[in-house]
Amino acid sequence: MTQFDAELESRLLRYAAIDSQSDADSPSAPSTAIQLDMARLLVRELTEMGAADVTLTAYGTVLATIPGTAPGPTVGFLAHVDTAPQFNATGVKPRVIRGYNGGAITYPDNPDLVLSPDISPRLATKQGHDIITASGLTLLGADDKAGIAILMTAARYLIANPHIPHPQLRLAFTPDEEIGRGVDARLPADLGAAFAYTFDGGAVGEIEYESFSADGAKVTVTGVSIHPGLAKGKMVNAIHLAAKIIAALPQQTMLPELTDGRDGFIHATEMTGGSSEMVLKFILRDFEREGLAKTGDILRAVCAAVQASEPRATITCEITPQYRNMRYWLEKDMTPVNLALDAARSLGLDPVSVPIRGGTDGSRLTEMGVPCPNLFTGMAEIHGPLEWVSVQDMAIATRLGLALAERAATK
Repeated sequence: MTQFDAELESRLLRYAAIDSQSDADSPSAPSTAIQLDMARLLVRELTEMGAADVTLTAYGTVLATIPGTAPGPTVGFLAHVDTAPQFNATGVKPRVIRGYNGGAITYPDNPDLVLSPDISPRLATKQGHDIITASGLTLLGADDKAGIAILMTAARYLIANPHIPHPQLRLAFTPDEEIGRGVDARLPADLGAAFAYTFDGGAVGEIEYESFSADGAKVTVTGVSIHPGLAKGKMVNAIHLAAKIIAALPQQTMLPELTDGRDGFIHATEMTGGSSEMVLKFILRDFEREGLAKTGDILRAVCAAVQASEPRATITCEITPQYRNMRYWLEKDMTPVNLALDAARSLGLDPVSVPIRGGTDGSRLTEMGVPCPNLFTGMAEIHGPLEWVSVQDMAIATRLGLALAERAATK
């Protein structure tokens, strides 16, 4: 075991058991009050470890300062408190498979569920590691409570070891990252960092500075409602028209389950309503602005074609910007990226930079003027019941954070 394993394990088990799921349909900020349960715990723990300027902001972000012991730019470290709304996150029962033997992992609360290297190839490289999973009925929430555990462990270590040279560090634990609302407009100024890092990535060695560009879309289909016994020649069923829209989307080239690499996609995330009105929600993704615009044009064209086929209906398509590829800004100044690459190499890692087929708080923060690459935590199979993370991988991420802090100091 490394010097950080026990603390990381204890923290993740504690944090993962707290329900802090976000809700995209809620207009409040944070979107769910339960996220504040995590936030208040972090405020208490940060205060107890001796962090300075510990604050829970009006917009639900926990901020704290690790005072500097050497000159250098103020560096931000971020992780998010919310868990994904795509799968059950209530009643999480995290558990440790100690000294993983390389075989199949079963789940006490879901005997039909199995995690193995065939399903999650990275697991094959973790023999001997301590693996944390949930019990089979929920996600684990390592996304991003592994990131929180890593930053809290690193912060406590730096406070306890003031002889380690590092500039002032600013910690931020944000709500609502999973629904694209983690970076409040006030955060860049409140953070006060020259540059920052999100600890919200996957495999050990990943230093990410390119993300999807993203929009959200809401399509509303309003039909003509009438009693079905009197419907001939009069009723326009919104369900049928909504189904036509889904069926008319490019099936082989733009669905997330059929794309990878640098492919973009149109992903239908929600379909609600009835025969009189249906609401369809989509997320649109592409790595380039032009590709994202074309994706939106495809959805609008499909809606227009279905509208033309039934002029008695009303179909609207509203597209809302979410975030843009962080590469557009980071490629102008790769200082924080290069610092992370150097820190990783100092630990004997062979860092890799692959485009994120998703986004992070760093995407928005970078766009808002605080360059913010994304760093690995070790988490895998996120947003579902097979989610897992290695304690030893989290320890490597903790060491990366410490190496970054030390390298940011002006010698």
